Amino acid sequence: MRSPAPAYQSQIAVLAIITSVAALSLGDAVIKAKGLSLPLWQMFLLRSSMVVPVLWWLARRYGRISWGNIGWALLRSALLFVMWLSYYSALPLMPLSFAAAAYYTGPLFIVALAAAVGRTWPSIRAIIAIAAGFAGVLFVIQPDASGVALGALLPVAAACLYACAMVLTSAKCRHDDPFVLALVLNATFVLGGAGLGLFSGQDGSFVFGPWQTVDLGVLATVAALAILICIGSVGAAIAYQKGPPNTVAAFDYSYLLFSLIWGGLFFAEWPDVVGLFGIAIIAAAGFLALPAKRDRQE
Repeated sequence: MRSPAPAYQSQIAVLAIITSVAALSLGDAVIKAKGLSLPLWQMFLLRSSMVVPVLWWLARRYGRISWGNIGWALLRSALLFVMWLSYYSALPLMPLSFAAAAYYTGPLFIVALAAAVGRTWPSIRAIIAIAAGFAGVLFVIQPDASGVALGALLPVAAACLYACAMVLTSAKCRHDDPFVLALVLNATFVLGGAGLGLFSGQDGSFVFGPWQTVDLGVLATVAALAILICIGSVGAAIAYQKGPPNTVAAFDYSYLLFSLIWGGLFFAEWPDVVGLFGIAIIAAAGFLALPAKRDRQE
């Protein structure tokens, strides 16, 4: 018989999700700054091939390897693999701002799914925080939907898949070691990338392009991305294990804040006044999402 789920540790969860999204958003900035042109399947394969041995060592050294719950871990990893595949596949089809706006409906899906799984209504405070965070995203990215057709469904699908994976983490994987969850996820990326590679060789294809030569510069960039995905995948696992999904989902919006920071540092791209207003809304939503003092030990 499984032991009862441990009490939430919201402060640890918030720190973990902020660290995770900082790493993942920095990875996006590195890809843009270095002009990395590997096809998606090759990126998945190389990046996670570097991460898997490290996570295996970390799991054996600092974690506890147990495969008793492997089914849920595999389902979680499959959802996240298809999520990233969907989101990245959408980018060539539409403006980045629109893709981001569609993808950041994810926290709204998390609130709805968490309520359905727990058979409880989210608090008014949580609903306001999530809605305010999404409104802040719209102010920051100021999306332009012109010329976007059915491809817009891809980032929305990615948002839904991400929500499913994170609620699954909270509901079914809270006892699993986060290093093991990250290990299974990156092993899935290796296998998934190799599977996509079977259909590669299509010139001009973002997903199925031919194998690209890997020189020392590309290898160094992929190694940096491997470190960042390691931090991001472990951090996300810890966050949704340790904290209420509604609270963690609100802080997931900080991905956009870090993207703006990296954009300013790497490319001198700073938000305008409307964007700054959106950042303020997102920050306020994050503080609003923190549980009330009386609930923090629950």
